[in-house]
Amino acid sequence: MATTSPQMPPGPTEKLPRLLLLATAFFLFGAVGAGWGAWKNLCVDCPSIAQISTWQPEQTSKLLSHDGRLVVEIGLERRTPVPLDALPEYVSRAFIAVEDKRFYEHRGYSIRGIVRAAVVRLPGVGSLLNRRAGGGSTITQQLARNMFVQTIGFEQRITRKLKELQVALALEQTYTKDQILEAYINQVNYDRGWYGIQTAARNYFGKNATELNPAEAAMLAAIPNRPAYYNPLRNPEIGLRRRNLVLNLMVRQGFLSPEEGEQWKAWPLPDSEAESREGPAPYFQELVRRILDDRFGELLYRGGLIVYTTLDLDMQEAAQLSMDEGWAAIEARPGYRNPRYEDYKELTDPFETAETPYLQGAFIALDPQTGAVRALIGGRDFRHSKFNRAVQAHRQAGSAFKPFVYTAALNSGIPASHILVDAPVVLPQVSGEEWKPQNFTQEFLGPITIREGLRRSINMIAIKLGMEVGLETVAQTARRLGIRTEIQRFPSTSIGASDVIPIQMAEAYGTYATLGTRVRPQPILRVLSAEGEVLWEPQPDRSRVLDSLTARVMVTLLEDVVALGTAHTGVRVTGGLPSEVPAAGKTGTTNDGTDVWFLGFTPDLMAAVWFGMDRPANIWPQTTGGGDASPVWGRFMRRVYYGDPAQAEEDPLGREPGPLLPIPEPWPMPPDIVTRRVDSKTGLLGSRWCPEDQAYTEYFLPGTEPTEFCDMSGPRIFRRLPELP
Repeated sequence: MATTSPQMPPGPTEKLPRLLLLATAFFLFGAVGAGWGAWKNLCVDCPSIAQISTWQPEQTSKLLSHDGRLVVEIGLERRTPVPLDALPEYVSRAFIAVEDKRFYEHRGYSIRGIVRAAVVRLPGVGSLLNRRAGGGSTITQQLARNMFVQTIGFEQRITRKLKELQVALALEQTYTKDQILEAYINQVNYDRGWYGIQTAARNYFGKNATELNPAEAAMLAAIPNRPAYYNPLRNPEIGLRRRNLVLNLMVRQGFLSPEEGEQWKAWPLPDSEAESREGPAPYFQELVRRILDDRFGELLYRGGLIVYTTLDLDMQEAAQLSMDEGWAAIEARPGYRNPRYEDYKELTDPFETAETPYLQGAFIALDPQTGAVRALIGGRDFRHSKFNRAVQAHRQAGSAFKPFVYTAALNSGIPASHILVDAPVVLPQVSGEEWKPQNFTQEFLGPITIREGLRRSINMIAIKLGMEVGLETVAQTARRLGIRTEIQRFPSTSIGASDVIPIQMAEAYGTYATLGTRVRPQPILRVLSAEGEVLWEPQPDRSRVLDSLTARVMVTLLEDVVALGTAHTGVRVTGGLPSEVPAAGKTGTTNDGTDVWFLGFTPDLMAAVWFGMDRPANIWPQTTGGGDASPVWGRFMRRVYYGDPAQAEEDPLGREPGPLLPIPEPWPMPPDIVTRRVDSKTGLLGSRWCPEDQAYTEYFLPGTEPTEFCDMSGPRIFRRLPELP
């Protein structure tokens, strides 16, 4: 009978492999579990899939002109998304060719790219192969990095790469390939703060992204890998080689034929920025930005607001051309000794202070009925000084202040035919010294009407009239019309010794154009959200501050200044504005020649011109508002009402030089205004006993007209006008 040997229990040596196997299994399981858990928890601070799905790029706010034309974009990063299907096909092909040729094949990452980048990074390999280490990132990964930079950061470490990969995988699961490519093209940095292909196309080539040709598309696709390095404006030779590399890749990958590739290699690179980053009206834009910043804060820079401004781009261009002509004319005057702009214009950095050494100026055009700011120039060069002289400068008004004195007089019942004696004035001052003001011409005319005093801008007449009316009345009148700076109650105030702000002067003169209604200047029409919802629509701030009859008589006085007085040559002759355009206004010159003005208006447009040095100094020995400022006003109005053939020759769009506004009808004369034929030497009713050539037609508020006849044939015998039935 066979017997079986008893089975011995395994010894220690035989148990060891089993324990090792079991331990290894547990270790691997734990490692996999830990790795999976780490992977799942790696991106807890990354956006969720839902956030990615609802992602919207930060958009700039767009400032538009009153008729909807783009003026400038405001934002931390300038981006204007363009749909992929709106772009020529070769645009997207250029990006794919140079950044990710297997874009439509992979699932968000490329093993080949990762291996290639790792190999090139090995010590000595990169230099051996003459290749720079790349990131091995797909377009999807680059989009993840660009979209969520604040979350995943740009620091060079493995964690960042893994986060980037996880976000890229989420993008691939949520978006189509075209959506990913569209987002990338619209988000990537093209240097100089130009984000998105539309902004890049505008700034590099001066055209919309939808109008790019293959060479331009290749250039833009070449830049994002190293924006500052490949930027053709910074490094033209390097940019050219990179652009041509992209064209070669497009040929190799079948996006272009070899002939097309060679053709587009001959296309020139941009050598200067196509669009000014400032926009066409930098001082106006900054004024609007400050207003919007106060009201909307961060939303202005990230929320894609659509802002319709009051700006008229054509009027702004007309204003700029007219001011440039004015600056050039003054600097060409015999005896001009101040620094010239020509010596500084190539400088691109701002001066250490807001002051510039060369001649400055300001221009404002308003719609007097609504207060809409149609054009605004706050200085000669925004790069050098962002100080907005149109809205911030405090300057002496000179003779441009005199209409407020005359308005106060008319309101007090003093008619425009009132006679004052143009003779020297000596007045004691608080200091104990005597003030002896002078007329600009150093001549005295004797008895004249205050109408003639304003037409000729005679200082003695304004001083005496201000004292007769009362300086408090003068100051309150100016305040009511819109002057909000401090107005001193001194006799010199009547001839413009107090400081004023140009835009407030424009507001005050606009009150005459509306025949008594003051309207605050307003640069914004309405603000819309990115979705088109109206967020703010400011309404005109109107106040009736002047009797319409008083205002209409004042307009006749200011029309005289343009028709016969100190502004006639500047506006009608040098400025070339035909007499069929009804116009009124007042010149201004300070006694020391530091400030010259012209403030004028038609029935539908008011404009103010000022010239001076930032640090007050004599402009040139014979400077006047009539000789230096009013011609600028005349040329501007001529361009507005008649167009400008010279503009058409330089217009890149070839637009015809048509008028911007129709010629307006003159101001109506209210039936309550009284007209009389009066004698200019006595202010009395004209008669056969006084020279006919001294008589003229005057306008009166009811009850202020003279009732006695002039009689210079002998003793002063006045005959009273018979009462009318």
